[in-house]
Amino acid sequence: QVQLAESGGGLVQPGGSLTLSCAASGSFFSSYAMAWYRQAPGRQRELVARIGRSEDTEYDDSVKGRFTISRDKDKNALHLHMNSVKLEDTAVYYCNGAPPRWTWGQGTQVTVSP
Repeated sequence: QVQLAESGGGLVQPGGSLTLSCAASGSFFSSYAMAWYRQAPGRQRELVARIGRSEDTEYDDSVKGRFTISRDKDKNALHLHMNSVKLEDTAVYYCNGAPPRWTWGQGTQVTVSP
């Protein structure tokens, strides 16, 4: 059973930066496309950023140029570097495969507030 654990969330002011991390049991990160997703209150979960097996990346238009997804194969970890955050980035952030293939973790809350 794969277990995903997100961390790094918190309270950040608009324009600030935050880095999220995702750890998983098992050495498989390099074998799958991975992604960060987020779910804001009252909204459906949405894909934010994706990294393919060849390290190609894709971003939702809402975060393009501000967020960067990266993968540390040695540490079996996935990261999301968030810069110039906006109020609308407030959400619970999750990692999973792209497309999702494992049970969702608890997520990590990101709150952007003045």
